[in-house]
Amino acid sequence: MPSERKEVRAVAVYCGSSAGKRSAYAKVAHLIGVALAKDNRPLIYGGGAPGHGLMGAVAQAVVQAGGKVTGITPYAMVAAGGEQDKATELSGTKSRVQLQADNPNIQTIIVNSMHERKVEMAKRACGFIALPGGFGTLEEFFEVTTWTQIGIHDKPVVLLNVLNYYGPIREMIHSAIEEGFVQSFNQRLVTFVDGPEDLAQHETYDWGTAALRAIANWNEGETKSNYDWTKRIDGTRVEESLTAS
Repeated sequence: MPSERKEVRAVAVYCGSSAGKRSAYAKVAHLIGVALAKDNRPLIYGGGAPGHGLMGAVAQAVVQAGGKVTGITPYAMVAAGGEQDKATELSGTKSRVQLQADNPNIQTIIVNSMHERKVEMAKRACGFIALPGGFGTLEEFFEVTTWTQIGIHDKPVVLLNVLNYYGPIREMIHSAIEEGFVQSFNQRLVTFVDGPEDLAQHETYDWGTAALRAIANWNEGETKSNYDWTKRIDGTRVEESLTAS
């Protein structure tokens, strides 16, 4: 009899590698990290030094609150100044893992490409939270949203609309629906957390609790897909590669 799958509680966070121009962004990053640790939810993120940019701020907050962090980084970025010599083989030559000597709760997985990084992040997480960020952040959360739409996985994507940063994205989604490029029922694939109407209160709002509530409220199974992603050209089947395990 197959063993039961262990509940996955890790959350992938997408956000800027820079801190942005307004202090609210870094404060929200800190709140998200603390909330993840307190709720016993490991952080999955794109790597980077704790404390550097929004990504580092989230990771640092998780660690300081006693939580677990897994950073997934492409080798090219490590080779440009990382510490690849401290890594050990994880599985053949495809990826490597290193544990920080003074804190085993911090793990770094080194992969070969940006695509591998996105796959490794997605399959380890039960859901995704996006803070403000640049092109990489936008591309990442839209991709995992598309993967839910077409049935590769079935996981929530939560955008934290700090200081109305993602207001234009909401308008773009509405426009895509109105113009016939997105079906109206797929609007649910992206959950916006807006915070208080008064933007001055965004620095003190409890974004961490709100974000995790949105993750917990996701109704799995409502998205239908006609695609079977376990089939391969040679007629074999594989386990769902992007189902967290």
